[in-house]
Amino acid sequence: MAKALSEQEKEYRTLRLPYPRLAESSFLSGKTEIPVITDETLYTACGTRIAFTTRAGGVSQGAYAELNLFYGVGDDPVAIEENRRMLCDALGAAREYDSLITPKQVHGNTCIEVGDIERTKRHGQDGADGVICTLCDVPVLLCSGDCVVMVLVAPTGAFAVVHAGWRGAIAHIVENGLRQLSRATGCLSSEINCYIGPHIGACCYEVDSALLQRFVSEFGDECDAGNSHLDLKAAVTCSLMRAGADRKRIANTGYCTSCQSEKFFSFRAQGGTCGRHGAFAFLRE
Repeated sequence: MAKALSEQEKEYRTLRLPYPRLAESSFLSGKTEIPVITDETLYTACGTRIAFTTRAGGVSQGAYAELNLFYGVGDDPVAIEENRRMLCDALGAAREYDSLITPKQVHGNTCIEVGDIERTKRHGQDGADGVICTLCDVPVLLCSGDCVVMVLVAPTGAFAVVHAGWRGAIAHIVENGLRQLSRATGCLSSEINCYIGPHIGACCYEVDSALLQRFVSEFGDECDAGNSHLDLKAAVTCSLMRAGADRKRIANTGYCTSCQSEKFFSFRAQGGTCGRHGAFAFLRE
């Protein structure tokens, strides 16, 4: 059952987080290895497990092989359910699987805050691309096949998981997520670690000139990578900084999903038929 942190626990956990250090690691579900990108120093410091998944480790087949975590893309729902269970099991949240929060992603700028689990799940199906969680033992998962997925973690261990494609980015969901987490925890935005997950890189993200100009006007020239290529990382980094993030606390996995579609799902590289990898977070009591 989800449990809010006590005042004593909040005081204990409100320590200065170590600067983010993303690295590849693997966890086991039974005998199956689930490779992820994570920050073990964060887990040691505050009890929050974060993970960006790859394609590897699940039971899906074909274009969705192996660890597709997203419904509605044509994959077998039974396989998706098993993949999600395996992920939660590998990351220490098997008993909490029924509390897993996975809202309907609509490329908007709404972030919901976890309260009552069933009410939060219903609210999430109205559409949300960010989840703010201040409770223990509630796993959260958002998915992507080229868009930016992010995890933000406060010194209390509370976290936000955010999905930002170009629509969400231009609608300021990244700023909304960081500010809401700051308000929910009483932490400064500058104290929060910000993790940018695998997404389509500037090397592969060609867009029309009108969209590129919108991003340049909104987030600056760094978004223009030349030859009509858009740098989403530059845009979300600008958003984080505007909301008060410390640049030293912004970490990027550095993977382009399109360049490395053998490792990650990529809507562009796979011609629109593919699974989705995920951004996962879970605060252990």
